[in-house]
Amino acid sequence: MDAEDVVRRVISFYVLVGLVATVLLGCRGASQASAKAPIQITKEPVNFATRTFDPSAPPAEMPPLKPGEVAVCDSDFTSNAALSGENHRTDSTHATLTITGAKITLQANVIIWIPVGASEAVIQHEQGHRQISEYYYRTADKVAEQIAETYVGRQVPITGADLDSEATVALRELAKEFTNEYGDQLNPDPAQELFDTMTDHSRNETPVSDAVTAAIKDAEITAPHPVADARN
Repeated sequence: MDAEDVVRRVISFYVLVGLVATVLLGCRGASQASAKAPIQITKEPVNFATRTFDPSAPPAEMPPLKPGEVAVCDSDFTSNAALSGENHRTDSTHATLTITGAKITLQANVIIWIPVGASEAVIQHEQGHRQISEYYYRTADKVAEQIAETYVGRQVPITGADLDSEATVALRELAKEFTNEYGDQLNPDPAQELFDTMTDHSRNETPVSDAVTAAIKDAEITAPHPVADARN
């Protein structure tokens, strides 16, 4: 294969912070404040698409190709998190916010961008990147649940003249923090990079299926996934 036939994958995590589900204000008994609402997680099916493009006029929505690249697999993992909580006021300007629940929606969007007339090796290589992304997404709900369990029950001091508004801001910031942790833990990037190394970006004869399996296995050794044992 020609040296210019280089392919690439793009992995990105988007922070989609949902509206705060509930902020209950006022004094609560200790047993009520510590009660945990169910953690609700919805994992949407993978949204996959293949797009072809004219290399001389790539569409604006396509990730830009670097010099020498001809194709790209764009994988976007989104997390829309909404936290609920009880705001226990101690006086007019101080309160303690207790996180009581979490509602999370997960989505994976995978788009393979292939130039018109691409070789079969390039197409299969991008499919390998897709398989890795979908493999990691299989247990995305388990990752999200484990993280959410560390948030429910957490207490946050709130101060300010408008305790309602301050509690809302705190919940939104925690939702962003959750999404960042989700991205860090789900991260398929080590496996994707190993896959590119093993296949020399589709330029050698390594079978794609073998490279996908080996890349995931090696990545689990160097960067263990928090719920690797749940993958069956």
